[in-house]
Amino acid sequence: MTMHHPGLADIVRRDSRYAYEAYEFVFAALAHTQQLLGRVPHGEAGAEAEPQHHVSGPELLQGVRELALREFGFMARTVFHMWGIQRTDDFGQIVFNLVESNLMSKTDNDSMADFHEIYDLDQALQQDYRIDLQDAD
Repeated sequence: MTMHHPGLADIVRRDSRYAYEAYEFVFAALAHTQQLLGRVPHGEAGAEAEPQHHVSGPELLQGVRELALREFGFMARTVFHMWGIQRTDDFGQIVFNLVESNLMSKTDNDSMADFHEIYDLDQALQQDYRIDLQDAD
């Protein structure tokens, strides 16, 4: 999943609480969530997203959970811990670091509160973890 992006490296230098990979994962989770919700922007990559492509904080966090479980399985919580992510509020910090660096956009209605304690990461990524045997075929 690693894609070197100088803007991300600058953010990590300014705010070293979160690993570079955490920022990459948030971009992947945004794309995943937009796909799930049918809000994928059309046109060239990096084009400004229109309001109909917007994903709210809670929607993004649901996409984060789903993608993490799909990509990392039962190890998702461990991966997030290694990246400095302890709670859903950390994803808000990452998103707003990206917004501040003009690598992601927000609406006037978006705030850090949108990410505050939306779910417990331990519960969502470990205790509720289930293996779907239908996908094992």
